[in-house]
Amino acid sequence: MNELVIMKDQQAVTTSLQVAEVFGKNHRDVLRTIDDLKDVRNFTQMFSDGIEPDSYGRDRRIYYMNRDGFTLLAMGFTGKKALDFKLKYIEAFNNMEEAIKEERIQLPSDPMKVLELIFEANKNTDKKVERIDKDVKYLKDNQRIDSAKYSYISKQVSKKVYEYIDMHGLTLTAPQRSKLFKDISRGINEVTGVKTRSQLRQKDFDIADEFIDNWQPSTATVQIIKQMNNVADGQTTLGA
Repeated sequence: MNELVIMKDQQAVTTSLQVAEVFGKNHRDVLRTIDDLKDVRNFTQMFSDGIEPDSYGRDRRIYYMNRDGFTLLAMGFTGKKALDFKLKYIEAFNNMEEAIKEERIQLPSDPMKVLELIFEANKNTDKKVERIDKDVKYLKDNQRIDSAKYSYISKQVSKKVYEYIDMHGLTLTAPQRSKLFKDISRGINEVTGVKTRSQLRQKDFDIADEFIDNWQPSTATVQIIKQMNNVADGQTTLGA
């Protein structure tokens, strides 16, 4: 069940898209089911609207839900997958209760032994804090960039392309300009390891910004634009 859970705003949540995939349902049907729950008390405490890009980078509506929202939604499903979920849910609670019982200890009467336990507990706490800090950094770095940074990157891409056009005194058609935009976008995706710009993570921001600042179109892109513009053979630049 762990693959269903993600971190969002320091809370463990899952999405309607993940639920649809795991339970073998159409995402539109899952959205419709959640929409029908809007009159339920505390709906907004269990569900929140969100946007996530599809495989083509287009925005699509999803719901985020916490554990209560997930339980309310999934308990209404029928079939083998729903039954498996219920059994795993019960098993998870049983295991947690058993672990709590096993961790209960009896403090020794010897003060020195008590001190040893305290020192050991502090040492373990420091290790846990260090591990948590690393986990938080990882989660923060791998979050999608916020809308302000995404907008900044988009503006820098447009600015850089038109700076290149002006610098070389070019007069390009819309299809030719499109080649330049595709070239710089492809480069951003390659250096950051994403498929579409909408998938950029927080840790990718500086990398993308530096790439845009140093971008020059590839030889292949320049050659294609020249061919579209009927530039004379032997000319190696787009400028006159």
